[in-house]
Amino acid sequence: MIKEIKPLTLVEAQGLVKANDGSKEIEPYFNKFIKISEKESGELKKELEGLDNHKMKPDHIIKIIDFLPEDASDLNKIFSDISLDENEIKQVAEIVAKYR
Repeated sequence: MIKEIKPLTLVEAQGLVKANDGSKEIEPYFNKFIKISEKESGELKKELEGLDNHKMKPDHIIKIIDFLPEDASDLNKIFSDISLDENEIKQVAEIVAKYR
């Protein structure tokens, strides 16, 4: 039975798999794609949420954390359904740069 549906970062998903005696077979997948630690992921999430930008949905924040976009072009791929203005892109990019 599904209790709750919410987006998770890869780091959060890895933690759930480990906590539930998840298969060791999936560990290489996580290791291949996870770019930051669980602590850094949480800090980045708080900073992005702290922007209080109503355009940024939880799904967008999760994608930013997982992909750590390098420039405006990468960010625009994440925000394909909406458009951020130049200042909003700059704010997000400056935050993400601290974690790359």
